[in-house]
Amino acid sequence: MSKPKVFEKPIGVKDYLPSAVAKLRHIERQVLACMQGWGYEQIITPTMEYYDTVGVASSTSDQKLFKLLNNRGTTLVLRSDMTSPIARVVSSLLKQADFPQRLSYHSNVFRAIEEEAGREAEFFQTGVELVGDSSAEADAEVVALAIASLKAAGVERFKIAIGHVGFLNGLLEQSLPGRAEAQEQLKSCLLGRDFVGYREQLRGLSVDESVQQELEGVLRLRGGQEICNQALQLNVDDKARASIQHLCEIWDVLKAYGVCEHVLIDLTMIGDFSYYTGMTFEGYAADLGFPVVSGGRYDNLLAQFGRPAPATGFALKTTRILELLGDGAESETERTLVIYDTAGRNEALVKAQELRGQGASVVTERVDANNALLDEIKNKAQQQSFTYKGVAYTALLTFDGNGIKGGSAT
Repeated sequence: MSKPKVFEKPIGVKDYLPSAVAKLRHIERQVLACMQGWGYEQIITPTMEYYDTVGVASSTSDQKLFKLLNNRGTTLVLRSDMTSPIARVVSSLLKQADFPQRLSYHSNVFRAIEEEAGREAEFFQTGVELVGDSSAEADAEVVALAIASLKAAGVERFKIAIGHVGFLNGLLEQSLPGRAEAQEQLKSCLLGRDFVGYREQLRGLSVDESVQQELEGVLRLRGGQEICNQALQLNVDDKARASIQHLCEIWDVLKAYGVCEHVLIDLTMIGDFSYYTGMTFEGYAADLGFPVVSGGRYDNLLAQFGRPAPATGFALKTTRILELLGDGAESETERTLVIYDTAGRNEALVKAQELRGQGASVVTERVDANNALLDEIKNKAQQQSFTYKGVAYTALLTFDGNGIKGGSAT
């Protein structure tokens, strides 16, 4: 393998320039403030975790994990999601805390497989976990909060699709008893949204025509509350029926939140992590083919850390939202330029510190009194904003030892 050039970086990682960072931080602040308004407290966990604990519990396949060895030869992983690390904390450092617990986060996560699909191997997520509440109210809360968080991030047009793992599992177990491989193939097609492949798999199965029609009919179970009623008319087992009734309860709560215009029920949804046990959902924004938010219920995960408890949550794909909104916009920061000659240095720097103490963004620069650029800068400064050395400013102050010699401000 050839030695990388000094300006190269590994495949799948990205540099963020100042304008993109400003927008990313803005999204992060707005979303975390929204989550705080719903009673969620922020948590930070390590970038590295033990493979044998969080790595295994994450349900992320080995092919997607970044692994490394510490100096004792123990295998570590870079976190591939935030749900499992938070489950570890809830079961250890927060073991004495009462349920329910509401936790939020903003972190980078790592998945090696992403680079093979042309996506990022390192990306940012902002999300919440609601631990210790198994009710439909809790599921509806995280869906409603996901909607509020997308709005806070600046995403205007989107839809949230809600499904339930129990419905598909119950339906497939009843329709294809003892045929685990066939069930997994059908679920794999649904997970990849490959409906053509799903139909082809069905045609290749030796089942009664009525069973085939019923399984193919699942693809039409997408819409509003009427989908719940249609699903209840199917010949399904108790597990699938209980799942539909749970979705009906979630819909009633979402109606009370006033957010049903953003939601549709999609009974082909199964979630992209094997630890999901109940309601799952994904959110899609207009003009972007990838989900910008996903989440669901995972009632069995915390038992792996010794503290069984129901839990539900979601992760906002912050990096994708940045891509959606555009990362090349100019910074909205209002900057003041303070220029001075040698005689005015002391007053200029004191004034700059004073303005910074008031929260302003201030850049200082010494300019010779006879510098031809000075008049040019002053002329530009009469406009609402002006550019100096490639940076935009909204105000100008100049010092020459006799106080403020000239200045402008918007």
